[in-house]
Amino acid sequence: MKNDTIIIGGGASALMLASLLPKKSVTLIETNAKLGAKIAVSGGGKCNITNEKVDASYYLADASFVTPSLKAFNQKSLLRWLERQGLEPVLRKKHQYFCEHSSNELLDIFKKESKKQHIVLQANVERVEKKEGLFYVYTSKGSYQAKRLVVASGGLSFPALGASAIGYEVAQSFGHSIKKTTPALVGFTVQKEQFFFKTLSGTSTEVTMKVGEKSCSGALLFAHKGLSGPAVLDASLYWEKGKVEIDFLPEFSWKSIAGSKKHISSLLPMPKRVTKAFLEAFEIEDAPYHTLTKAEYDKLQTLSCYTFSPAGTFGYSKAEVTKGGVATNEVDAVTMMSKKEEGLYFLGEVLDVTGQLGGYNFQWAFSSAYSCAKEIKGKINEK
Repeated sequence: MKNDTIIIGGGASALMLASLLPKKSVTLIETNAKLGAKIAVSGGGKCNITNEKVDASYYLADASFVTPSLKAFNQKSLLRWLERQGLEPVLRKKHQYFCEHSSNELLDIFKKESKKQHIVLQANVERVEKKEGLFYVYTSKGSYQAKRLVVASGGLSFPALGASAIGYEVAQSFGHSIKKTTPALVGFTVQKEQFFFKTLSGTSTEVTMKVGEKSCSGALLFAHKGLSGPAVLDASLYWEKGKVEIDFLPEFSWKSIAGSKKHISSLLPMPKRVTKAFLEAFEIEDAPYHTLTKAEYDKLQTLSCYTFSPAGTFGYSKAEVTKGGVATNEVDAVTMMSKKEEGLYFLGEVLDVTGQLGGYNFQWAFSSAYSCAKEIKGKINEK
């Protein structure tokens, strides 16, 4: 079948692009039986669509690459577009926009919009080639051809939802470089010295984590495998290897409890269960604070700058996104078109652009799709 544009992928960026392009101009190829599988489960089933605060500083990416798209279709533009479709996201967690009831509210919009295009489901892309100005996409359900090819296949996270490396393979087949991919927005596993963390599984506490010069604040959740929670997931975005520093007592002043005769576990602003676990690990008795020796006091103070080296991460099956991807210096920042192959485009997570928690990755998916749609519509109108 021949159409003007083929889109590989059925996630956020692919669906937004299909919605923005003219009717019957797109063939969208998706490996799953349903569109938007990742949208459906994101944000606890309520989909964190975007954030009140959006700029390049919230992304692990080349700022000069992401800024044009983020400005051309920012969070306000996205919210206006959704409102025209009948969806008004609600503000939660201070700055984050979610669907009011469930992710289906967003999915229903995309399903309605996608009906104007040709959708091919449960089709695995096997290979892609270009001949005489046309892209040929060979799949398990036959071959398709078009003037333009958009790779919006996402990354390697959530393999149970159909994630694969096909986007990277297509990029490489056209001479593109791939920046090393790793799981991101994911929990940390721990080494032997921190195995006692596992006894705190299910307990959370507010922290600030530092990875190099980057600070991430929010809840830390002790999990059976190690550490999770928003602060940890954001920290994982910037961690490669080596040490991470955790302030378990952000905004706490040790001077405020100087000379106190209360027991330590009742003084520190952490869950008592957490405090007692650290006291045991530090071999400090839960006694009146003023009885601490200098050595014990110094050891206890490390709770404000606790350092450890993660053993690794929970892996792609638990990662919300994939860090790394198609090198952005080989893609036009305004149009999303390859600098190596005319008519080839890359969107969303398949690129070497990764946002923090808080709706940033969906915003990037929608913004990059908008930039691409503007370029493709201009090409169509040139006919």
